[in-house]
Amino acid sequence: MADHNELGKKGEQLAINFLVKNDYKILEKNYRYLKAEVDIIAQKKDVLAVVEVKTRSTDYFGNPEEFVNPKKIKLLLLAIDYYVVEKDLDVEVRFDIIAIIHQKNQTKIEHLEDAFLHF
Repeated sequence: MADHNELGKKGEQLAINFLVKNDYKILEKNYRYLKAEVDIIAQKKDVLAVVEVKTRSTDYFGNPEEFVNPKKIKLLLLAIDYYVVEKDLDVEVRFDIIAIIHQKNQTKIEHLEDAFLHF
């Protein structure tokens, strides 16, 4: 497997651990709908957090969260609309990004809540 795939998988596991430690219940990992893939769907109280995980080995080319583009946002919206209807959920939906920079033995995790409001 390519190094970036390994880094991505490691980042998703770090994000899951981070969310669980912060009282989120993980409902889905790598949820797919049509061409969309949602990294993590988690719930905390009555909020459904749709989490896109971005992991990088350096911030040299920009912060991890800057790599979520409008096309990806559109796909995530489509997927989560379907998910909420399919599961008949009555929750507030929030789109978050967990940005991870993993360099050598040092890891920085930043949880950006309501991240798409800033795009």
